Amino acid sequence: MAEPSYLAAVRESYDTVAADYAELVKNPAELDPLSRAMLAAFAEAVRAADRGPVADLGCGPGKVTAYLAELGVPAFGIDLSPKMIAVAQQAYPSLSFTVGSMTALEIRDNELGGILAYYSTHHTPPELLPVVFAEFHRTLAPDGLLMVAGHVGDDERLRPTQAYGGHPVSYESHLLPPDRIAALMDGAGLAITAQLVQAPDEGAKRTAATFLARKRERS
Repeated sequence: MAEPSYLAAVRESYDTVAADYAELVKNPAELDPLSRAMLAAFAEAVRAADRGPVADLGCGPGKVTAYLAELGVPAFGIDLSPKMIAVAQQAYPSLSFTVGSMTALEIRDNELGGILAYYSTHHTPPELLPVVFAEFHRTLAPDGLLMVAGHVGDDERLRPTQAYGGHPVSYESHLLPPDRIAALMDGAGLAITAQLVQAPDEGAKRTAATFLARKRERS
């Protein structure tokens, strides 16, 4: 399959901001209690299921990958940006990080015990989210676990020109209603087991949603 055109903008933008992104983005231990609790719940469920490794898709500088590893999860990271992967490899040399796209994962069918997509699917145009969720379903083991988290909105389309220290960026962000994301996941054979919507607070400007799901066989 040919690479979707939007990925070039995402790759170039995150290559540009990689170093400052790693400095500016919080470590998972500094997140709000609910966000930490959802990550901990996902990690506990993955450990209990013991069905294979966990892929942190859109891992960026590797902070969340390393956090999962600290929680006892056999995690590795994949990111579209080579410079983000270089930052992650330097920061966490004991973990595995590779360049790749969640639209076409170089992972065998039924290989993963879990997938984490932490604030990494919002750059995907809504019409292509089924492609991404189908890849999640394909690569997860039977009853494999998934956590998707990110900003949500009322079909908002954001086109920032600068980010993370004023660097130029050309990506777009698509903020969908939580119910639509849940429906797309369910349609891909990813059964929602828990859903959390967090309103903005003093430390966050936008509503965020976290989804926990389990792979089911499609009928």
